Amino acid sequence: MTGLIVKALSGFYYVETEKGIIECKARGKFKSAGQTPLVGDRVEISVLGKQGTVDKICERKNMLFRPPLANIDKLFIVSSSVTPAPNTLLIDRMTAICEYKGIKPVILFNKNDLEDVSSWCNIYKNAGYKTIACSAVKGEGIGEIREELKDCISAFTGNSGAGKSSLLNIIFPNLELSTGEVSSKLGRGRHTTRHTELFCHSFGGYVADTPGFSSLEADKDDLNFKESLSGLFPEFSAFASDCRFTDCAHIGEKGCAVCRAVENQEIERTRYASYKTVYDELKDVKAWNIRK
Repeated sequence: MTGLIVKALSGFYYVETEKGIIECKARGKFKSAGQTPLVGDRVEISVLGKQGTVDKICERKNMLFRPPLANIDKLFIVSSSVTPAPNTLLIDRMTAICEYKGIKPVILFNKNDLEDVSSWCNIYKNAGYKTIACSAVKGEGIGEIREELKDCISAFTGNSGAGKSSLLNIIFPNLELSTGEVSSKLGRGRHTTRHTELFCHSFGGYVADTPGFSSLEADKDDLNFKESLSGLFPEFSAFASDCRFTDCAHIGEKGCAVCRAVENQEIERTRYASYKTVYDELKDVKAWNIRK
């Protein structure tokens, strides 16, 4: 029997099949092979009584290490106007990962009722990304988000306190996801989502709510990610071919057209700053450092 993993919790995998959702354990061979079934995986299972076993993971379209998801079409990256303030480095890491994994990023600036987010939206619109200003309190932008959710598997992620669960509750009132207040001392929210789960919706697809994340963690693809990095900032492409050196890394080399575009305000400075930060994080990654 084949099905879709819609929830993973405490070593159990909940697989949606034509006969309903079946609780499964994974075969030991996955652990031996260093594999882990993920929410979003299409799998083959066998069933004995009420208990199922995941026997095979079907070929994946893509996967994310954090948040742990497979076969995602769109990633909604949620930020907020204030409390907490937008973290452009976090957003830019995720847009780069989306570019690398073949996922369409959709950037949501929530809490538009508290502060105008047009300047933040313009940064990402200028980079070529779908960007939506929204408010879970006033319902602004919700219709536009619903349109983006149609007929695909999507995930919502972002820094804690940005309002992922609040937005999902507005769009899908029957989910009743837990939300948490933002700490005035820390300026960030408590994690209210403890596991990843896909929810079927009436638009003909699925949406995931995921635990918060804060960093890019190494996985076996990071060496290729490092080599591809400049191409994962799509606004660089219009200028990179004019660089003096064909192997230009765009970090201050003489004759770098990308650096010149930043100085001329043709590329957003925050985006370029994020690129340099991620480049510095990855520059010393070698093949023998990569976890298999």
